[in-house]
Amino acid sequence: MTAPGARAGGPARLTGPLVTGLRRTLTTGLLLALLPVVAALLVVAALLGAPVSLATRGPWRPVRIACFALLYLLVDLAGLVAAAGLWARRLPEGREGAERRATDAFAVLERLLSVLRRAGERLFRLRVEVTPPLPDRSGGAAGPVLVLARHAGTGDSFLLLQTLLSRAGLRPHTVLKRVLRADPALDVLVGRVPHCFLPSSGRDRDAIGDLAAGLGPGDALVLFPEGGNFTPRRRRRAIASLRRRGAAVRARRAERMHHVLPPRDAGALAAIAAAPTADVVFVAHTGLDVVHSVRTAWSRLPLRESVRAHWWRVPASRVPAGDDARSEWLLGQWARVDRWTAGHAGPDATRA
Repeated sequence: MTAPGARAGGPARLTGPLVTGLRRTLTTGLLLALLPVVAALLVVAALLGAPVSLATRGPWRPVRIACFALLYLLVDLAGLVAAAGLWARRLPEGREGAERRATDAFAVLERLLSVLRRAGERLFRLRVEVTPPLPDRSGGAAGPVLVLARHAGTGDSFLLLQTLLSRAGLRPHTVLKRVLRADPALDVLVGRVPHCFLPSSGRDRDAIGDLAAGLGPGDALVLFPEGGNFTPRRRRRAIASLRRRGAAVRARRAERMHHVLPPRDAGALAAIAAAPTADVVFVAHTGLDVVHSVRTAWSRLPLRESVRAHWWRVPASRVPAGDDARSEWLLGQWARVDRWTAGHAGPDATRA
């Protein structure tokens, strides 16, 4: 694994650490200041919701959601405390200890995400079925791999990262939306492992390529080519955008895919070019796509169906050469994601 370095497309070298420090000071201060108030409100919401749920024999949604939100805040706080402890313990090591700090950060992320997953299983009846079974992580480091996943449903990215860390034994080099920096623990911990935040001032392709170039055995670059959670409205807008840009053939192909957004392949192409020896893993899933907003969370939780995930691996030797051929190949693979999703989606699944 390559230790995390400078982030392509970020602030200038001299101002980057200052901006990062100010942002983390602000978000951490807000968390510490608001945590007692928000926690008290969540406890009150749970206490008030309990008798209502008991009287109506409902699914206890207010209690479940309030409890999970409270736990998330506590996990965030625990992540900050753990990050501070890691920083103090590794302080004398200097720059040469970056890889050890990244290993420590991955371990903390795995534990925190596992806590949230167990809470999801108990509170929201989260059950995950993965086919084919994941390889035994005791078999030693494999890879590197590029993981291209469908993006649909609240929390699917965190669930994928937890699965890669805990069950597949891979270290995810992650491409995340810049807005997630508002989560202070995530900002600090992800900042210690290879990653990039997007958008990055029009240099997304360069940032992803730099990240992919650092992959080693046991590493996985995680990308969501759709660029956002699938919803029928976003699908219609994406197809209309393709037509406006003159990509009529691609738009017609996208119209035949009803459960996915047309992939934005610039990042994936950059990753493949920068890591030509990496196999490509595609991940399709369904079950979380019914939860994509506050309204649907209220009406669809706890989950009625298991989360089903299916993956397949394409060896690097079978990936076409050249961007044009790879773009067509990626679109064909994404059509396969759509077909699998259509065949395994439950009755509540979101469909265009």
